[in-house]
Amino acid sequence: MHHEVWIPPVHRDLTGGVERVQVEAATVGDVVAALDARYPGMAARLTQDGRLRPGIAVAVDGVIATRGLRQRLPTPGEIHFIPALAGG
Repeated sequence: MHHEVWIPPVHRDLTGGVERVQVEAATVGDVVAALDARYPGMAARLTQDGRLRPGIAVAVDGVIATRGLRQRLPTPGEIHFIPALAGG
């Protein structure tokens, strides 16, 4: 199943500036693996110890996924990796 994945600006140095890509995946973990195969280093930026990194959320069709990398993707959709914003 193909999904449209939006790459956050902070990670676009790995994609050569590409902001959206199509990947085939059944879970969010599969999305990360597909991104890492295409753009080495992406998994290290998005995951740590087999989980999403602290401060990274993933939204599937506008809804924050609660199962992290295990979140299933039953229909083609739009995936956003959302880094935490810092400020003060």
